[in-house]
Amino acid sequence: MVAIDALPRHDWTLAQIEALFELPFTELVFRAAETHRVWFDPTEVQLSQLLSVKTGGCAENCGYCSQSQHFETGVPASKLMDATSVIAAAMDAKAGGAQRFCMGAAWRDLKDRDVPKVAAMIAGVKALGLETCATLGMLTKPQAQALKDAGLDYYNHNLDTGPDYYDKVVTTRTYQDRLDTLEAVREVGMSTCCGGIVGMGETRTDRAGLLHALATLPAHPDSLPINDLMPIPGTPLGGSQAVDGFEFVRMIAVARIVCPKTVVRLSAGREHMSRELQALCFMAGANSMFIGGKLLTTSNPDKDTDAALMADLGMKPMTMGVAAPSISNHHRRHAHAVTGVSG
Repeated sequence: MVAIDALPRHDWTLAQIEALFELPFTELVFRAAETHRVWFDPTEVQLSQLLSVKTGGCAENCGYCSQSQHFETGVPASKLMDATSVIAAAMDAKAGGAQRFCMGAAWRDLKDRDVPKVAAMIAGVKALGLETCATLGMLTKPQAQALKDAGLDYYNHNLDTGPDYYDKVVTTRTYQDRLDTLEAVREVGMSTCCGGIVGMGETRTDRAGLLHALATLPAHPDSLPINDLMPIPGTPLGGSQAVDGFEFVRMIAVARIVCPKTVVRLSAGREHMSRELQALCFMAGANSMFIGGKLLTTSNPDKDTDAALMADLGMKPMTMGVAAPSISNHHRRHAHAVTGVSG
């Protein structure tokens, strides 16, 4: 047995992460729950809301996406929304309980000509007292700096899956392209939001590969969304079989263990999850979710459904603006025994 510390580390091996996946289910969830409690209040959930500020017509061929121009999905291309409309949507999101407002554009990469328009959106949303996040495709370092200067807190750029399975999902952008964008975001001091998707035909080893890629980054993602594929008719992955619920919970639990200080988001796919499955995800260390009835182009549970779930689980919105607590000596000693794995 190798004692795996609940303190953040960046030297995980793929074999160690695969060993975590192989633990008995209840043991894995227990260890993840203990790790969660070292760094977070397990009754708190960070609440984000997502808006598509530019939909469809994307030049990428990501096999899961309704917005790719390569597939016939019935999603028309639209122009970039104006800042006034975006800020109005953010005001509604805040009134509905959102703490972070995420703006997504269906672009391969951000063009310099669009930076001032996006910056105006970000500044307006930030002025409302919301945390800000954007996902706009690939970024250069100067673009990242401009967005940060406008008030952007988080930049989302997912790795999607493990490196060995990646080219089965998308071929118009390389894994290294994604890593380079994350590096540009980190270099300007902006927080990263980076995760992936479960249910695209990948194996458990591929899922371990994704978490290995994230856990060995120079800095762990500040936010780690785990999406359960929403199959879109017309896309190459439109006929994908759903991943077993226990397997999805394992993904959440291992993410919590290998990135212990990261906020792990139960992201797309909640619409087809039972309340009980969502509760298991929160037990396993998920502590963020999207609220609002829509994501980019797919549905999401409505406000009343989520409010009822949180009430029944005794959960509350995360206290914002407070750094992750310093680990106490008691927790430090305890953490060394939390997640022993064979490796």
